[in-house]
Amino acid sequence: MTTTATRVIVTGDDRRSRTIRRRRPEGAGRPEQRRRERRETLAGYGFLVPWLVGFFGLTIIPMVYSLYLSFTRYNIFTPPEWVGLDNYVRLFTNDPNFVQSAQITLVYVLIGTPIMLAAALGVAMLLNYRDKGAGFFRSAFYAPSLIGGSVSVAIVWRAMFANDGPVDNSLSFFGIDLGGWIGNPSLVLPAMILLAVWQFGATMVIFLAGLKQVPKELYEAAEMDGANAFQRFRAVTLPMLSPVIFFNLLLGLINAFQVFASAYIISNGSGGPAGMTNFITLYLYKRGFTDGQMGYAAAIAWVLLIVVAIIAVILFRTQRNWVHYAGDNR
Repeated sequence: MTTTATRVIVTGDDRRSRTIRRRRPEGAGRPEQRRRERRETLAGYGFLVPWLVGFFGLTIIPMVYSLYLSFTRYNIFTPPEWVGLDNYVRLFTNDPNFVQSAQITLVYVLIGTPIMLAAALGVAMLLNYRDKGAGFFRSAFYAPSLIGGSVSVAIVWRAMFANDGPVDNSLSFFGIDLGGWIGNPSLVLPAMILLAVWQFGATMVIFLAGLKQVPKELYEAAEMDGANAFQRFRAVTLPMLSPVIFFNLLLGLINAFQVFASAYIISNGSGGPAGMTNFITLYLYKRGFTDGQMGYAAAIAWVLLIVVAIIAVILFRTQRNWVHYAGDNR
């Protein structure tokens, strides 16, 4: 292609104009453009280098090495010994503690996550209809999610639900004598679920942002058609909020499978009482760092990763049946 430069010359009283076109050599200016594009590309890769180093050095390489260790017998102090699938066979055929740990984790995930989502959505809907003091209440409800996973909160939670703790004394005042929840095998898991539900602040903020995007005209049209509050929630709020629900559900499930700090602190690292706080992550830690069975712990980690990946795939495959995006004709 050729480029032209146009110059207009005005002569005489009649303002006649004459156009002179100068042709530039074909390809002029391209070397400078290529050099500039090359510099920009190199600068972009330069900014990516720290992330790439962290991604490969802290994620990909350790994952590949842990996959190798899952097929070995390794105790840190001696070289890994290849055992093939023995660790995985042992997990499912000769380790009742792992089976119990998996069951407890599934109960925690399947009960705690829906309750947490329901609480977050309920509070978000209340804040969505409140103008005065909304900022204060958003901050107050969000604060537990910032500190909920810390060691200090787990220590406080253990003290609250211990024998003669605030929860025990409050229930005893109303004639409900349950004793300490932490030492009771039938109550320690509900205490853990309550701790997870208490940390719904981040999920609530995401729900609130989604509710702000729902057009008010839809609620007005539904109200004119005679829909009550529950019908408006079912026919308008849930469909319009389904992408946000899907996002929070996916993150909630992944985070619930990774619970560790609170279980470790509340049980003093034992997984008790009666193994009711022995979640998969805690059991993995005990096998790897307490018993020195790093190869076996790596196998547990990969089983957990595969389970979480399968659940994520199922959610993505089934979302087309219940998640509705803007402009979707379904």
